[in-house]
Amino acid sequence: MKIGGLTGGIGSGKTTVASMFNELGIPVYIADVEAKRLMVESEAIVSGVTKLFGAEAYVDGVLNRSYIASQVFDNKEKLTALNSIVHPAVHQDFKDWVTTKNAPYVLKEAAIIFENEGEKKLDFTILVTAPIETRIDRVLKRDKTDRDTILKRMNNQWSDDKKRVLATYCIENIDVADTREHVKYIHNQLIEKI
Repeated sequence: MKIGGLTGGIGSGKTTVASMFNELGIPVYIADVEAKRLMVESEAIVSGVTKLFGAEAYVDGVLNRSYIASQVFDNKEKLTALNSIVHPAVHQDFKDWVTTKNAPYVLKEAAIIFENEGEKKLDFTILVTAPIETRIDRVLKRDKTDRDTILKRMNNQWSDDKKRVLATYCIENIDVADTREHVKYIHNQLIEKI
């Protein structure tokens, strides 16, 4: 079984593309969703996060996301420390998940793949892109946040141009029908190769 990565910046439409692959029978592991689950279920992660951020990290056993976000937003050292606690557990969870799947290939959807050289552990990568204004509009509608916050988050991510050079496939996600056709095309290419 081949293992691929599905990535893209905030608001690019990774989740939409992931659901399109899923409709074609391809299992997709959503790393962000699973990380959030593990940050509550894994005793090792809960202990590490509590040690790093203090008792405020969890309120009545629930992860205090806004508190942690405020702690790591402009503090790269704390973000790196948090990632060193969470990422290995997510990686192991993904490896365990793969063993339960029976498909020609699976996808790991994650915002950060190229930034930590994760592509080296994958058979192929798919980058989802969209124009910046489109991405901003999507996030404004989805997260009910403000433009400045979105731009700060975007500025903390690699540019599409930097990622595009490393990607095996690239999907520009503007029109849903076009995106669906591109997903089918990539799917058929992968099936042929496998």
